[in-house]
Amino acid sequence: MPKYRLLTPGPVAVPERVREAMARTLLHHRAPEFLPVLEEVFSGLKQVFQTDRDVLLLASSGSGAMEAAVANVFSAGDRVVVVRGGKFGERWAELCEAYGVEAVCVDVEWGQAVDPAAVRAALDATPDARAVLVQASETSTGVLHPIRELAELVHEKPGRLIVVDGISGVGVHDLPMDAWGLDVVVSGSQKSWMLPPGLAFIALSEAAEQAVGESTGPRYYLDLRKELVSQRKNSTTFTPAVSLIVGLREALRLLLAEGIQNVFARHEAMAHIVRSGAEALGLELYAPTSPAFSCTSIHVPDGLDGKALVKRMRDVYGMTIADGQGKASGKMFRIGHMGDVDGFDMLSAIAGLEMVLADLGYPVKLGEGTRAATERLREMLSAGDR
Repeated sequence: MPKYRLLTPGPVAVPERVREAMARTLLHHRAPEFLPVLEEVFSGLKQVFQTDRDVLLLASSGSGAMEAAVANVFSAGDRVVVVRGGKFGERWAELCEAYGVEAVCVDVEWGQAVDPAAVRAALDATPDARAVLVQASETSTGVLHPIRELAELVHEKPGRLIVVDGISGVGVHDLPMDAWGLDVVVSGSQKSWMLPPGLAFIALSEAAEQAVGESTGPRYYLDLRKELVSQRKNSTTFTPAVSLIVGLREALRLLLAEGIQNVFARHEAMAHIVRSGAEALGLELYAPTSPAFSCTSIHVPDGLDGKALVKRMRDVYGMTIADGQGKASGKMFRIGHMGDVDGFDMLSAIAGLEMVLADLGYPVKLGEGTRAATERLREMLSAGDR
């Protein structure tokens, strides 16, 4: 059997050092021994989010932080503009509906980044809009949205907020929260943080924290007012995911030792290796003009079954990649670049893809993709050796 490789856009492969930390004797979450763990984690999160604001921990997937943002920042009857260009843009709109917040949606073709002019038009047509909700990296399509430009546009009107789903963006792309004036940024552990699912993070600007205090929306477990009080005392309101937080401390040590700018560069390099191989095979990228570095999304060639491609990649070649989501299911597939992977894992992904395509009858010339990917990897490693 080939070695198993987890190459999805989440969950991701977890480094051995992080797994070992999580396997140690369980600490009690109110014991003195856990306090320095929390303290180090809170400090490290601020560095990755590039903010002086508190970054709150929640025991949930990243979607829990998305829900917390809607439940805490807005009230029923508020109006917001939602960029809806993929499965998770749709999730923003669905969460707004659940909490009685009216979402004015800017629909974007899947695989394309939003045009800031379209957001401006929506804001002009909705002068009472409280905020714009958007993904940084839309994981379902592999698209990177122009967050800096959108933040500048949003803040042309005082009091308006920008709420960013950075679940597959923070730690992958340079998204400096304070420097760009981002008001709410959320993320999740199963992406660039190199952890299993189960932790979510949410950071609030001063204006967003004020909105949390003014919101009349219902909340209990995801009440950020309580968490702000508790976590500023180096604690949590409810029982936290202790083992995951211990693992997070180790993951943060790895990321910060690597250097956050180097972390961004690593994700970019992994993306270029995969895309070089895919393009050499004649495959078409799903997000050709504004691709994120969290994953590479690729059109399934005409005549092939996308679900069969993903299944064979896993069952025969030991590599788990991801199908498309929603209306893209079976029509595209995604190879992730996050977690404990390196250039040789990306090269393996292209080799496996070549073999699967050949198995399914696609006219691929074995070695073409791996040659291009190998050249890119060699170029990358040679540059680092100079």
